[in-house]
Amino acid sequence: MSGPATNGLSSAEKAEVLVEALPYIRTFFGKTVVIKYGGAAMTDAALKEMVALDIVLLRYIGMNPVIVHGGGREITDVMRRLGKEPVFVNGLRVTDGETAQIAEMVLTGKINQDIVTLINRGGGKALGLSGKDANLVVARRKAPEAVAEGDAGIDLGYVGRVVAVNTEIIDVVCREGFIPVVSPVGCDDGGATLNINADHLAAHLAGALAAYKLVVLTDVDGILKDPSDPGSLVPQVSIAEAREMIGGGRIASGMIPKVDACITALEKGVPRTHIIDGREPHSLLLEMFTNRGIGTMIIGGQGWSPSDVAGTVSGARR
Repeated sequence: MSGPATNGLSSAEKAEVLVEALPYIRTFFGKTVVIKYGGAAMTDAALKEMVALDIVLLRYIGMNPVIVHGGGREITDVMRRLGKEPVFVNGLRVTDGETAQIAEMVLTGKINQDIVTLINRGGGKALGLSGKDANLVVARRKAPEAVAEGDAGIDLGYVGRVVAVNTEIIDVVCREGFIPVVSPVGCDDGGATLNINADHLAAHLAGALAAYKLVVLTDVDGILKDPSDPGSLVPQVSIAEAREMIGGGRIASGMIPKVDACITALEKGVPRTHIIDGREPHSLLLEMFTNRGIGTMIIGGQGWSPSDVAGTVSGARR
């Protein structure tokens, strides 16, 4: 955990950091964690390297990190350079055939390989995949997206919804010591390319892999009580509370797919889901290996207690 997190610390203080992390390392050993990688952490050069090193560290201490990345900003940039103005409905991109091809080119052809290269340079062994590889993702075109109760909805075009996930390729990759990096592109039964929301894909993949955690990196601290107040972070919410916040408009726009993804993962049996600020240096390590944690944890049951993680310090939130 070098860098800003340990600058100025004495050797004894650095040792205390490791001791604090030990209960979590022990608990997470051998567990799968699905990380949805997006936001500023994908565009800032220093943050990109930190995220890659964090992922490599997770692998070396015995976890199985599985990465699902986004790339919406880059897709938007390319679209505009080609004279196409993006349109979004409830945080989802309206995708015609040409836009689907642009998305595949950007996501699978460029961003995926950039992430693989960074992880490999950091000492890991990453392997790039898309939802098309080994029939990893079975997808269908998403139904029209309603923007108001009772309306007919807007056709999103070639936007995919996940029908099933075949985890065989992921299982093989992880068993052999590699870190899978998955781009959110699939195809339908007719072979048409589908642009799949990365948050939704990460949720379904986490459920299919029986992951211990789903962690979503984004550009805000987490869920806010007041979207206009960055200091109003909600550290923990239930599924019911999250749905109420969506209904009341306190969770809106691009945050909706992230919260929906966490809810989907919880309903598929993933014990813990987190939305954290990817702009925070080493945010993955802070969330997973410190007592404080960061961001918002969305839970499926009535509550959570520190005893859920054997051997943790009282007051921990994992």
